[in-house]
Parts: sequence; C-alpha cells; structure tokens
Amino acid sequence: MSFLIPVTRLRETSNLLAFHHPSPSYRFHVLIVPKREVASLAQLDPQDTAFLTDLYSTAQSLVDEFQLKAYRLIVNGGDYQDFPHLHFHLISE
Repeated sequence: MSFLIPVTRLRETSNLLAFHHPSPSYRFHVLIVPKREVASLAQLDPQDTAFLTDLYSTAQSLVDEFQLKAYRLIVNGGDYQDFPHLHFHLISE
C-alpha cells in the first residue's frame, strides 16, 4: 500500500495502518485502513480474524493513548463510502 499524501503512522501492523485523517471532520479523527485491498465491508472475509483482532486492539490502544472519554468507530459503505477502499474512522469531539 502506498500513499499519495504523507501521513504519520500512529499504529502499523502486518494487517493495517492507523493515521490522523488528512482532512479531519472531528477534533480527533483517525483512519484505520487494512493493508490488503478490500473494497468495502461487504467484501471483508469474516474469517479474517488477524485483521479483525488488529482492528480492535488498535482502536482500543488509541482510545487509551489519547484518553478518549467518548468515541465512535465508524465504517461507511455503499453510497456513503467516498473512497473505494475499506477504512474505519475512530472519532471523538
């Protein structure tokens, strides 16, 4: 996976990258992106436990590190998905 814009990696595993959103909509806005090419949540293999484990542990560690008191982990799909690669938004006001 290569980026067209430079990002500071907050977390990286063999399965995903997490970084601050380049155009944040919230005070705290992090993207968590699988390294493997997956178009949307509908195409994610539910048996891909390595990615799912990394996703949850990454979200948990970011919540702890940034001491988020209220947060959401969001995934968009279909017409709500602006970018054709699965990604999750960890957000907080």
